[in-house]
This record gives sequence, structure tokens and C-alpha cells, in this order.
Amino acid sequence: MKENYYFDNAATSWPKPEPVYQFMDAFFRSHGVNPGRAGHQLAAEAEIMISQTRRLLADFFGYGGDAKRVVFSLNATDSLNAALYGLVDPGDHMVITRLEHNSVLRPANHLERDNGVSVSRIGRDGSGYVDPEDIRRAMTPKTRAVVVNHGSNVLGAVQDLKAIGAIVRESNAVLVVDSCQTAGVLPIEMDDWGIDVLVFTGHKGLFGPMGIGGMIVAEGIDMRAPRAGGTGVDSISPYQPDDYPFHLEAGTPSLPGIAGLNAAQHWFADLGRQQLGPKAAGDASHRDLCRAALDHIYGVEMDHTQRLIKTFESIDNVLVYGPRGNQPRVATLCINIDGLPADEAGAMLDADHGICVRAGLHCAPLVHEDEGTVGVKGTIRFSPGYFTDEEDIEQVIEAVTEISEFVAGRKAAAAR
Repeated sequence: MKENYYFDNAATSWPKPEPVYQFMDAFFRSHGVNPGRAGHQLAAEAEIMISQTRRLLADFFGYGGDAKRVVFSLNATDSLNAALYGLVDPGDHMVITRLEHNSVLRPANHLERDNGVSVSRIGRDGSGYVDPEDIRRAMTPKTRAVVVNHGSNVLGAVQDLKAIGAIVRESNAVLVVDSCQTAGVLPIEMDDWGIDVLVFTGHKGLFGPMGIGGMIVAEGIDMRAPRAGGTGVDSISPYQPDDYPFHLEAGTPSLPGIAGLNAAQHWFADLGRQQLGPKAAGDASHRDLCRAALDHIYGVEMDHTQRLIKTFESIDNVLVYGPRGNQPRVATLCINIDGLPADEAGAMLDADHGICVRAGLHCAPLVHEDEGTVGVKGTIRFSPGYFTDEEDIEQVIEAVTEISEFVAGRKAAAAR
């Protein structure tokens, strides 16, 4: 029996592939120097690893432009703030959805209140899908940015970015995509879908560590630098360089974090080789290998998710939220148990069953307002991952069944 059963991969994937741990440790021990700031060999080799990681990620996300436009940051929140404040001016208009995480909602609210930016917040249907035509109808000649959460961190619904991108391309607006719940799980085609700014975080589906994220800024997109400081190049200039990646990166980068992303990219490619077999994998590109890996990972995660959905729906007093059937989704599943406050249910799962979930509003308050779950303090979120196994699933099924029976018994006793 395990000490913990981990179902919080939507917050942070855990564990990581073993090669990620190994390479981060080995590279930091052998090349733990300041990259790009000195002419010595160690610094140059560290910079080579960073440049390689930019190229791997560009390929991974279907971006064919200059890999220097892959810029690193602390996390997706850091990148989203940089993007929104770097793109939107006073008097501009922006379109977001009511599915967004607070990393979009709060910057948008501050831009609206403090900078005179108008904001349209697009609703969705009962399963969690935004109608692309609603985005079209919300756009105006002043629309500067359209921001879309690719996969909901509450409902799991995955939006049709290709359709949304086609609409945004008809205007002068910039399409900014939050890929936190889909990067490393579903293929993303940045060029084909018309994504102008793709924001990613390292510690979820990309199987990297915490404290590293970034964005890919398509060529031709003009963004103000979020901060200014040392870059290791053009030090005589009194201003932040215009050249990428230095325009958006200031100060010493997270070398261990980037090394983790680098190792994870190679792990994806190796997994893809295993799926394709030696003959098919022989001439495959990094992108093709990773697509094969993502198909496999997604299949594993969907098997877990669909099994949980089917079981939860069979329990009378368990309410399941979000998509059903074959609707596009990720492995994020929220439930409530017959009016039991979400935090109380989460505590019972943890204390009595060793199950790690996220109970609450998930930093996405508008989703919970629309679902009517604020009064019960949100929902209980289960997010199985690639490393979830049969024992984990059985433990969750047993625990939710037991808690639902306990709640039903308590209500029956109160009614007598």
C-alpha cells in the first residue's frame, strides 16, 4: 500500500521521469555557471544547452520561426503578465474567457481598473466550450489581444484553437494562448493555428521542475520588455536590447530549470521512439517523435479519466462536472459529493485515504460562479497523470464510494 496516491497533476506533475532528475543534477554539477556572461568554455557549453532547449521547444510546439523567440521566465503567470502588460495599451480592448485562470483574470482586471483597458469576458456552454463565433462578435477595431485558456484547469474542456485562431487572424489582434493544461499532453500547432504568443509552464505536462516557464512570441509581434537588466550582451547600451531572447529575458536564467526542460524533451523523444518502433523512428524528426509520445500519454491519461467518470456517474450522490463522452478534454475531472463542502471532502480524502487532490476554486473563480459551486467552496479536482497506476485508481474509487456512503448515512440520520 502506498503512502500517497497522487491526483494533483493539474497543479504539478509528479513524479517526473527519472532522466529529468538525473540530468538536472548532473548538468548543474558539471556546468552550474552563468551562461552567456563569460567567454570561458563552461559558460559557452551552458549556453549551448539553453539554445538547444529553445530549438527543441519550438519544434515541440509547431513553431517554425527563429528559436530565439522562445523566451524563458519563472512560470506561466510570469509570462502571461509580461505578455498582457507588454501588448495592451490604455484605451485598447481585450477579449478573454470566463474559463481563465487568475493568471489572466487578475492582470485583465488590473488593466481594466488601472489602465483604462476595456475587457470582454466570453461565456461558455454547460460542458465548458467557448463558441468561436462569440469571440468574433466580441471583437472591435480596438481589440488588441484575445486570450484563451486551451484546456480548463477545472472542467478539462479543450478549446478549438484552430477555429479561434482563424477568427483572430482576420483582425489586427494578437492571439495569446495559455497552454498550461495541454502542453505535454496534446499536440499544439502554433503556426498552423495562428497562435501569436504561446505561454507554457515547465512543471506540469512538460515534466520539468517548478520555477521555469516561458512563451514563444511569433515574429512580427511587438511586445514591450517587462523588465530591464543584465543580458550579457551589448552591456554598453543604456536600454534593454530589442533582439530576442534578450528583449524579454533579463538577469541570470534558471539553468537547472532549463536543463530539466531539456531532459524532458529528450524523454518525450525516447518515448516516441518506443511507440513508433526502430524502423519508423529512424528518420523521424523531434516533432514527429514527440507527437507519438503525446498520443501515447494522452491515451493513458484518458483511460484513467474515463474510468473515473464512469464510476463517479454510477454513484447516486456524486455530481460530475465538465465534458462527457468523446468531447475534447484533458485528464482533469471535478466532482462534488451531495453538498459536502469541497475542502471537507479534500481533507477526508487526504487524512483517511492518503489521496492528494485539489479542493477549492482552483484559481478560476468565474468557472465556479458559472457552475454554482462557490457556496460549497468549489469542487474536488482529480487529475490523474501518465504515472498513475491501477492501485491509484482503485484507491480513489474506494474512497469516493466510502465518503458518499458516509454523507448519505449522515443525512439519513439527520432526517430521522
